[in-house]
Amino acid sequence: MSTEAAPTWPAEFAERYRAAGWWRGETFGEMLRQRAEEHPDRVAIVDPVAGSRWTYADLDRRADRLAAGFLSRGIVKGDKVVVQLPNIAEFFEVIFALFRIGALPVFALPAHRESEITYFCEFTEAVAYVIAAEHGGYDYRELASKTHANVSTLRHVFVAQGDPGEFEALSEVAEEPVGYGGPRPDDLAFLQLSGGSTGIPKLIPRTHDDYIYSLWGSNEICAVDENSVYLCVLPAAHNFPLSSPGSLGTLYAGGRVVLCPGPSPEVAFPLIEREGVTITGLVPPLALLWTEAAPGTAHDLSSLDVLLVGGAKFSEEAARRVRPALGCTLQQVFGMAEGLVNYTRLDDPVETIVTTQGRPISPDDEILVVDDEDQEVAPGETGHLLTRGPYTIRGYWNAPEHNARSFTEDGFYRTGDIVRVTGSGHIVVEGRAKDQINRGGEKIAAEEVENHILAHPAVHDANVVAEPDPYLGERTCAYVILRSGAGPLKAVAVKRFVRERGLAAYKVPDRVEFVDAFPQTGVGKVSKKDLRNAAAGTAPSSSLS
Repeated sequence: MSTEAAPTWPAEFAERYRAAGWWRGETFGEMLRQRAEEHPDRVAIVDPVAGSRWTYADLDRRADRLAAGFLSRGIVKGDKVVVQLPNIAEFFEVIFALFRIGALPVFALPAHRESEITYFCEFTEAVAYVIAAEHGGYDYRELASKTHANVSTLRHVFVAQGDPGEFEALSEVAEEPVGYGGPRPDDLAFLQLSGGSTGIPKLIPRTHDDYIYSLWGSNEICAVDENSVYLCVLPAAHNFPLSSPGSLGTLYAGGRVVLCPGPSPEVAFPLIEREGVTITGLVPPLALLWTEAAPGTAHDLSSLDVLLVGGAKFSEEAARRVRPALGCTLQQVFGMAEGLVNYTRLDDPVETIVTTQGRPISPDDEILVVDDEDQEVAPGETGHLLTRGPYTIRGYWNAPEHNARSFTEDGFYRTGDIVRVTGSGHIVVEGRAKDQINRGGEKIAAEEVENHILAHPAVHDANVVAEPDPYLGERTCAYVILRSGAGPLKAVAVKRFVRERGLAAYKVPDRVEFVDAFPQTGVGKVSKKDLRNAAAGTAPSSSLS
């Protein structure tokens, strides 16, 4: 692995993590093969929309055949492949095929549009792009046509489910398996996307060694085993439903993954009853929706043992509703795609479960809470969270400038979270230091949205901030100054403009306010703090002209 493109752990740390048993020397391809040999007839993946029930032997065989087809089309170890699929069985077929040959999936979400996908393909020099024909009323083939025309390295577009149009159907790619040299455990397995405050998506390089540790470490904490049935409600490529303990953790344990086509109680509750779902994960807005719907449902939810809630802070009041409404144990999750994951334990006292965001997976997870000068604060005091450990990256992929800002010289990752640590070692999240909005678990970079708004010919300046929302936690508010002499502009026109520029729907501002000037700090900078207070209704009316 190129340490320039993907900074890795110093040798002494890698040796320590192997000696401790955290890194077991496994790859994802080997893991699936072993599970298929151990229990070939056990169901691995359930896709209720397609009516598919794939056993471990089915998934293993499909991954082998698809890997052979990819190889024959020139996709080899180290190549990048952008994967943008909804919650369908083919998602797992594709990623395990890529794992087998050592090509790197670049995980995109179904909500991403032209702006994001073009960037991912260009930045990674992707050779292939995997999509569904349509999903949620959106035609991904049109997006693929634009991307294919604009990205010179993109040789292939594969379409899973539906008419492939001008591209190749994924179902036609598979060939008879051939021999090939797979990756090493310390090789990169895939690239994930990070939310950030700059608007430039960063790519997170995860190895087989480190990510597989996060799977089995999560399984031990969450009591996931071969009898577990995990309902994948959130987008399958998102780090939370992928690994905490998620679908890959469930497959590592030999359990069953049920793919949920939509997150609403009307869709999910029947699947919980039919499949005997034992564990699932939600972001806070969905958890609130489920707790409101559960008391009135006719469906039997008694199989559900554990509900994990993460992606954003879950309020204490909402956390207390989970067991009375759903009859299961709440497990709070606080983690990041860059690595560190914290869980409340199943046997923690109720007050700990509802008031903290858990403690780390690993004894080798190192936690520092520091002040603005990087000095450690006193125990129990609030500060910036820094971390390093056996599954926390040492740097973003091909991003030296980001790495200089986001990592200390001795390898600690600056998470951007403001936290305090209790006497029991549990973390309480107090907020974010970065200029980032957490809209129901979806991370939005203010600068990215601002740049799209600023492209409008009538806009002089724009600032995007978070405002409190009782359902989403936070939503976006855009403050806009029009150019001198510009005609009237309506909020709906601004929203339409950024949407038409290819911005994902969840990033489109929820509210647009037109102002004459922005509040300033003492040194003449725009005061985002005052803008946030104004959006929340806590600032004096004079703060905005």
